Amino acid sequence: MDQPAGEAPSTPVEYEPVSVKDLLVEMKDTAELLIDLAYSAVLHRNEELAAEVLRLEHTMDVLEIRAQMSLLMAARSPSDAETLAPVLGIVTATEQISDAAGDIAKIVREDIGLPEAMRAALPEAVETLVRGVVDESSPYAGRTLWDLDLESETGVRVIALRRGDDWLLNPGRDTEITAGDVAFLRGPDTAVGDVYETLASNPYDPPEPDVPAIEDLERAVDTILHMKNLSELAVDLAYSSVLFDDAELAEEVSNLEVEVDGLESRFEAWVLGAAADAADPVALRGLIHLGTSTEVISDAAYDISQGVLREIEVHPVVQLAVQESDEIITRVVVDDDSDLDGTTITAGLPEADVTMSVIAIRRPGDGWILVADADAELRGGDVIIAKGTRTAADQFGALADA
Repeated sequence: MDQPAGEAPSTPVEYEPVSVKDLLVEMKDTAELLIDLAYSAVLHRNEELAAEVLRLEHTMDVLEIRAQMSLLMAARSPSDAETLAPVLGIVTATEQISDAAGDIAKIVREDIGLPEAMRAALPEAVETLVRGVVDESSPYAGRTLWDLDLESETGVRVIALRRGDDWLLNPGRDTEITAGDVAFLRGPDTAVGDVYETLASNPYDPPEPDVPAIEDLERAVDTILHMKNLSELAVDLAYSSVLFDDAELAEEVSNLEVEVDGLESRFEAWVLGAAADAADPVALRGLIHLGTSTEVISDAAYDISQGVLREIEVHPVVQLAVQESDEIITRVVVDDDSDLDGTTITAGLPEADVTMSVIAIRRPGDGWILVADADAELRGGDVIIAKGTRTAADQFGALADA
């Protein structure tokens, strides 16, 4: 019997001696891509992206089983079981994230109901995510990302590749694009079409946006995007809190979960109000599913960080592996009159002599500011989430102190 489009076949999974830390990192990257693809499928009403979510969900299922096998092999005593509990919590919560992303994709796949004009309501600054199959005649085929230098030349990034059933997450400069690869491109709408046509040797045919027939749909879409970005950040911080045994990051996951819950509640109230005035209220049903699934993702991120919040020591198999990585995520609080107080953040980089990339700012009274969405100026009292090397993180922390 033919396999339904977008769904991967069930295959036996055998134990392989793989680093638990490597599995966790791959699960983290897979979870983030799942969320990205699922939301893009909904916001752009793209059935091809929705189908890819279901494929990637199957990949996550395999990773979960392998992680469970590795954890069982690593537990040799009651104390081992106790310190592996937080890692097992990650595996369980990751399944919830994967399922939630699949539910989001099914809004499109099963036509549950969405406003036709959602794409038209997207802010102009939001980048487009498209899926294309690399044609054998494409000038990109057989070349590395470093050689192509797409991001510098066009502003378009290759965020992932699927080669058969294998996914290449976070492709780097040495990654070679080959004919038949399914490439996922993200970039400005004005540029992504040309890159798609060069890659796939097919014309780019974006859907024609409809005129919003629902009052204030733009604000609702802005809320969806903010919920999505906060949930992605929560997942990133949750994994990092376990990998680096960082209670401060775990506390920020809790703060993010509260923020997403509040947004979801207000979003649900807006949908119910809009349904009262809509000609076809059923067309808004998918938005309720979207809000609920988003809350599930943030709740799962909170569950991932629970072991750290409860001060359960992480197993040495994770701690030793983490020491191999030089890049970390850190949390610092900006003191009044410190070197960072009044510093401008542009494209995530602070105007300070330190190579840290600022991901987000939590400002008392104002909530979360995602630096990817807007530039900002740091103020005393800001809580900063940043990514970089351990050395740079130490320097960054010193700049935040008065």
